[in-house]
Amino acid sequence: MSRISGKSFDFYVGDLLVHADKVSLDIEDNRSVAKSHGVPDGTVSGDVGASGSMDLDATAFKLIVEAARNAGSFEDLADQPFDCVFHAETKREKKKVEAFGCVFKIESLLDADSNGGDKDITKLAFDVTSPDFIRINGVPYLSESSTRDLI
Repeated sequence: MSRISGKSFDFYVGDLLVHADKVSLDIEDNRSVAKSHGVPDGTVSGDVGASGSMDLDATAFKLIVEAARNAGSFEDLADQPFDCVFHAETKREKKKVEAFGCVFKIESLLDADSNGGDKDITKLAFDVTSPDFIRINGVPYLSESSTRDLI
């Protein structure tokens, strides 16, 4: 029975299907343990954030360049956040991660080796900026109380 692997994923940036060589998405959740007299005593809420990166070959990066051209510049592209969907499914497993309000910035534009052997890769970093934040298989990461009056 086949399992989900990195090759199983489709990546959507807005409405664009993007073939990425590598994608990562990390959540920073700063909840922590509350202590009374040095003894654990529940938890306290903290801030949350999410960021990630995409490694794109020249063909995939061309789609992002076109989006930046339509926006006016790469900097102007940040004024038009994208929702990103990462989806994989086999007969046995399914995983869908949605990240809302993603803003891209170029992290590594060029890393050329005259010896060749590797295709050109551009690395885009992104931050999740929407209070809709992240959904995992349709389940929101943040509670309703965390996002009240924001959504």
